[in-house]
Amino acid sequence: MGSVEPPSVYGYLGQVNRMHDPMRALVVEDDPAWQALLGEILSDLNLEVDVVSTQSEALACIRSLSHRIAVVDLALGDGELNNHEGLQVLAALRDHDPGCSSLLLTGYATVEVAVQAMTDYKALTCLRKSNFDRSEFRGWIERALVRPPVYEEETRSEGAGASGASAMGIEVTDTVSTRSILVVEDDAGWRSILSELLTDADPTHKVRLCNSYGEALGSLQRDTYTLAVVDLALRGAAPLSDTETSDLGGVELIARLQAMDIPVIVVSGVAETSLVTSLYERWSIFAYLEKQTFDRRAFLRTVREAIETASSDRLLDALTPRETEVLGLLAQGMTNKGIAEALVISVNTVKRHLGSIYDKLDVHSRAAATAVAVAGGLPIDDVVEH
Repeated sequence: MGSVEPPSVYGYLGQVNRMHDPMRALVVEDDPAWQALLGEILSDLNLEVDVVSTQSEALACIRSLSHRIAVVDLALGDGELNNHEGLQVLAALRDHDPGCSSLLLTGYATVEVAVQAMTDYKALTCLRKSNFDRSEFRGWIERALVRPPVYEEETRSEGAGASGASAMGIEVTDTVSTRSILVVEDDAGWRSILSELLTDADPTHKVRLCNSYGEALGSLQRDTYTLAVVDLALRGAAPLSDTETSDLGGVELIARLQAMDIPVIVVSGVAETSLVTSLYERWSIFAYLEKQTFDRRAFLRTVREAIETASSDRLLDALTPRETEVLGLLAQGMTNKGIAEALVISVNTVKRHLGSIYDKLDVHSRAAATAVAVAGGLPIDDVVEH
């Protein structure tokens, strides 16, 4: 396909009302080569593409037309590092076309700018031109299209979004799954290896591949993950402190994953003892595997254990405080009578609690309930004090 020529913005002012057109895309980019590339990919997805080169043209277009997708370059007009005109375009999209999903494209954005774009201006992700991947970009667009537009004062059903995507010939899949795994690795070869292993081991795994800190952060804002597999040496993240090396962007991501209670398996070529110790003690990673001695079977076994632990944690979260106490005493080997005496309740009350616990944990025996408690890290030694 040939290049997509930038249209005259003022030629279409007022021609279209504010009714949302799910088949329209906006490209805000001042480089003709990037205009052509982005326009070609979007056109191949049956989107009608509007291309503009400046911030003023973009603002005029946003006020006159609704779009389903917008791809915005951070720096418009010149290459100055402090040129963030693209953020103003994202702000206009947020305020005037909230049903439009936007992606920020940049050649040099810092972590702070990427986070600001995704948090303050609701961009789906921040993609770097230096490692732009055509199929990956297309994947972002497809995922955005299968999601229903979200407006400030309006909620759309999943069914409505699915029907719109089906009309465009895009396969609709559930992007939020209890078996979704995030893989963050900037080496294409390792991304391929990890993805193949996870998919072949269990087709129910929904594997999301990211090659930078910024892309991973965007994915975490949209989807829910059971597990994350992370390399330490990631491009695009600032160190957490002056004492940490600037090229270990994965550490910043691990800190965010810990705050979200997502177990992390580190697969990395960085193997300093002090760093590995810090990852376990400070960031509570689930496992650390070295690339130099990588073993596929050990990796898959670790993945299974991490997922089982995460599942157990979610099951335990469903228990009431009293049920947690009962389960903890049960895991210590106490009889129903012993539990009743420890909690100063009747044996019949203990039995009722056990029935509820079995239902919530989907187990049928004391041994199975104990196994879930241990796998979920329930502190059974100090459940109740007397």
